[in-house]
Amino acid sequence: MAMAGAAPGVAGTIAGTVRALPPAGAAGPAAGGGEYESRRYKYVEKIDYARLKDFVVYIDQPVGEFSPGALGDQAVKTTQKDANFDPHVLPVVVGTTVRWPNEDDIFHNVFSMSEAKEFDLGYYKKEKVPEVKFEKVGRVDVFCAIHTKMHCIILVVPNPFFATADEKGRFVIRNVPAGTYKLRAWHERVPGQTKEIVVPADGDMKIDFTLGLAGLPKL
Repeated sequence: MAMAGAAPGVAGTIAGTVRALPPAGAAGPAAGGGEYESRRYKYVEKIDYARLKDFVVYIDQPVGEFSPGALGDQAVKTTQKDANFDPHVLPVVVGTTVRWPNEDDIFHNVFSMSEAKEFDLGYYKKEKVPEVKFEKVGRVDVFCAIHTKMHCIILVVPNPFFATADEKGRFVIRNVPAGTYKLRAWHERVPGQTKEIVVPADGDMKIDFTLGLAGLPKL
């Protein structure tokens, strides 16, 4: 995404990849996804780190003179369909309004008890489309009070310079004003990683992230 007002010739592009690695020492079946051969654990699904998706990369600091109202009252949506939230992870810039349509023929009750945003939309079907404005940076976990497996995340970031990686882990953030920034890669299942970068006045800067548990203290 690009911030309005970035002058031509003084903005660069951040591009790269992001991936996740299994814990150190994992080998064989423990390193990938799939099922257990044991009948007792046949319904237990293992994490396939090579197939993780929903990585988000963003500049983790204020940028220029951007303010939450600089882009106007933009509205995006998270749809409830087949008793799931779509998308599962939605990154938005602070100040964004998110709509919550229910396309199912059953009731849902969308709510969050996260520090960055608490709300309860109550029971509803298709008769209304509630809206929630996210005015504080942070992770907001959202659930349905009726259905156990319904969960999504609104990741509220401080500026419009962010991207969701594609299925191959590639990301591009365009029209970034030249300067030095803290760039953060995020995923819900592994610790994030922050790197300092320098964006040129023109052209691309390349950077790659590998996320995992290596930085956590061993007990």
